[in-house]
Amino acid sequence: MSRNSPVGLWRRFLALPNDSPTKTIGVAFLVSLVAAIAVSTTSVALKPRQEAHIQAAREANLAAMIATLPGLADAMRETGAETLETVVVALETGEIDPSIDPAAFDFLTAQTDPTQSQQLAAAVDTAKIGQRPNFAPVYLLRGTDALALVVLPVYGTGYQSNIRAYLALHGDLTTIAALSIYEQGETPGLGTRITDPAWQALWSGKQTTDGQGDVTITVVRGSATTATEVDGITGATRSTTGVSNLVRFWLGDQGYGPFLKRLKAGDL
Repeated sequence: MSRNSPVGLWRRFLALPNDSPTKTIGVAFLVSLVAAIAVSTTSVALKPRQEAHIQAAREANLAAMIATLPGLADAMRETGAETLETVVVALETGEIDPSIDPAAFDFLTAQTDPTQSQQLAAAVDTAKIGQRPNFAPVYLLRGTDALALVVLPVYGTGYQSNIRAYLALHGDLTTIAALSIYEQGETPGLGTRITDPAWQALWSGKQTTDGQGDVTITVVRGSATTATEVDGITGATRSTTGVSNLVRFWLGDQGYGPFLKRLKAGDL
């Protein structure tokens, strides 16, 4: 057998003294190579399982967060929501963008970053947010047989602060399951009453649109008389109007409207 064949070279290498620098370096290299191959192989083999665990943890954390919000926990129980899917939607078209990782998408940054948002004309900016992000997250909660809830993060300007909330719609996409306001800085004792669980509960069961599909949900002075009206709060007119305006904005064409239409039509 040739001394220069792979087998011959390997035998010559093994025959070197154990204290030979060449053999020491060679063994270290081989050990590193085998370890690298083992790690790479294991990583590739376990990647699907790792991604599944990460996704499950992400969904569990989000579900736990939503479950702690007034109204949404009851809505989840009532609708039998079992699995959670997070998607990122292009608001202009209503399409889901599969190229954007929901876990890496920073919705707060997108709201003010000029490269990720667009200026709104005053005539359509009923939520008074100034500029609207190009993309937004949507949370789809499914039951055993069908879509149970769609949870939309919404925000806008109230009397003297930004108001942020989750708006949950039933699977028919026109009936409100819950409205949960989790951030606001309105006038203590007056505007802050928009966080009162009793007032937020009034939104549950309300219809967002009329027979023609136009967004008509609104907060009225005094008591509501139709399925698309919510009682106002005495002394907090501007704050409740801010909530009304932001809900209508995000359900409309500048917000999640195109997405909801596609989802209802079965295009997604």
